[in-house]
Amino acid sequence: MPAIAVLLDRLQSIARSLDVSGHALALLGLGSVGQEIERLDEWSDLDFFAIVEPGHKARYLDDLGWLAAAGPLVWHYRNTPDGHKLLYADGVFGECAVFEPQELAGIPYAPGRLVWRRAGVGDAWAQPVRAPEERPRSGTDWLVGEALGNLHVGLQRWRRGERLAGLRLVEVHALGRLVELLPLVEPPVPGVACDPYNAERRLELRHPGFAQMLPAMVQGLSRVPGSALAQLDWLASHFGVAPAMSKAIRALAAQPAEGPPAEHGK
Repeated sequence: MPAIAVLLDRLQSIARSLDVSGHALALLGLGSVGQEIERLDEWSDLDFFAIVEPGHKARYLDDLGWLAAAGPLVWHYRNTPDGHKLLYADGVFGECAVFEPQELAGIPYAPGRLVWRRAGVGDAWAQPVRAPEERPRSGTDWLVGEALGNLHVGLQRWRRGERLAGLRLVEVHALGRLVELLPLVEPPVPGVACDPYNAERRLELRHPGFAQMLPAMVQGLSRVPGSALAQLDWLASHFGVAPAMSKAIRALAAQPAEGPPAEHGK
């Protein structure tokens, strides 16, 4: 993986490329190359905005020469109307967006770091006008109910032979509801930021006690019943579970591993 110095050097190279490109105004680093640079490590990628003069956004999106000038690009694709994901030959991965100044007021983003700016450009763009919106927190009863429903239906599908569908309901959807409930059970470690877009990010640092239970809750395709039971035990120990639902989930988990072919189910 790229060393930290390589990541930072690449960002500076992109800044220099923008500087000579003719119509760029600033390079805004975000995430671990923004104001959270203390998180930067060899597993990080580059997340940034290029801010360009009005009327020139399309040019910077359609012609990635300004990115290729910083190093050989081996892969990229337009992942949003505003930007690209990309990979450099040396393994540096990035995600960028291009905006014109008048667009920034309507774009939610975390506070960033101005890596480069044209003379005369102030500090304002580092702070969003519209902060990222955290998803409204659902009620505890709803989250517990959803988790239990996901466990039950996931085990049904897994037993039917729909192993992948069952795994997703148990080890992705149900577990996601547990992650939303987690702050009610285990206070987060101070100073470890929560990503407003993805609660799983840095969970191991933010909630180390829960993280120790993850291997039991995410056992993989052939052991989904065990994952379901571990999640059910956690729910029962912290929130209580209706006895009938607990009995039904445990019965599904205890059935023989073989199920009828997936096409025989609904």
